[in-house]
Amino acid sequence: MGGQKRIGILTSGGDCAGLNAVIRAVVHRAISAYDWEVVGICKATQGLMQRPLEVVMLDIPQVDSLLMVGGTVLGTTNKGDPFAFPTSDGTVCDRSAEIVEGYHELGLDAMIGIGGDGSMAILRRLAQQGGWNLVGIPKTIDNDLGITERSIGFDTAVNIATEALDRLHFTATSHSRVMILEVMGRDAGHIAMSAGIAGGADVILIPEIPYSIERICEKIRQRQVRGQNFCLIVVAESVKTETGEPVTKLECLGQKRYGGIGQYLADRISAGSNAETRVTVLGHVQRGGVPSPLDRLIAAAFGVAAVDLIAEGKFDHIVTWQNRQVVSVPILEAISQYGTVDPDGTLAKTARGLGICLGS
Repeated sequence: MGGQKRIGILTSGGDCAGLNAVIRAVVHRAISAYDWEVVGICKATQGLMQRPLEVVMLDIPQVDSLLMVGGTVLGTTNKGDPFAFPTSDGTVCDRSAEIVEGYHELGLDAMIGIGGDGSMAILRRLAQQGGWNLVGIPKTIDNDLGITERSIGFDTAVNIATEALDRLHFTATSHSRVMILEVMGRDAGHIAMSAGIAGGADVILIPEIPYSIERICEKIRQRQVRGQNFCLIVVAESVKTETGEPVTKLECLGQKRYGGIGQYLADRISAGSNAETRVTVLGHVQRGGVPSPLDRLIAAAFGVAAVDLIAEGKFDHIVTWQNRQVVSVPILEAISQYGTVDPDGTLAKTARGLGICLGS
């Protein structure tokens, strides 16, 4: 891609810390190294649906102070599949052609899409339909894109969950209570496992490992015998009931979301151990705030590498972190590998080696 080019960038799916650091890195690399124009697409693909298009031209002074800013200055959305977009009368319609047209109306030579597996699947389908030159960057606090060891936002989410456990430790000891921390993670237990080990949890419950209430109560009683009349439990939001039912809440728009497993456990642990139990649901606190140094580093490396892939003409690829370096792989290969916690992997073995109960 010789000469001056114009590239687009958008953030899609749930927000997380580190997105602005990616935008900053992309703009720096594209302008400083290649003298390209960078167009920010607002509110994910919805910015390409709008007429007039909802976009903003990005330059280095505009993004230079974004390194430590949480969220995304471009905005994002995790609703409204463009291939089945909800309308006011309750039906859905295919608006993908409008998005494809928006890309070409802007005269883009390539698009950088920042998102998780669901966003990447949609962006790739749009690219295939519309002849886009697409490069992907993985972001998800859940860290469940199997092809990459790290996704943007994960480290910050773990830091926040670990800090919450640190704080709960003091009130747990002061009141001799069982404190349950419910964390995000979608269908994977990465946040719970990493934060649980780092935060000194006594029990870690993740969807990848079956558990029993009695085993948890046994752990609490063992601690009580040793004079430790408190217990820290961290549970991933997608952990099911003992009978295998997901615990969800119905939102006002009719969508089901994980939530409530912490209270489910609290009720049964209290009955089974006579321990006073309290629940903290961390929720969207994990998505916000200042990105950790590691998330900033990964964001910088991913942003630079994504621009370089465009320069090489290597499209339909996503940048990943493998063995302490950036490696690009086909997007289809990346989104086909869902990454859950290995029940016999290093972190699970570490937890067991520390005497942490995993519920089984």
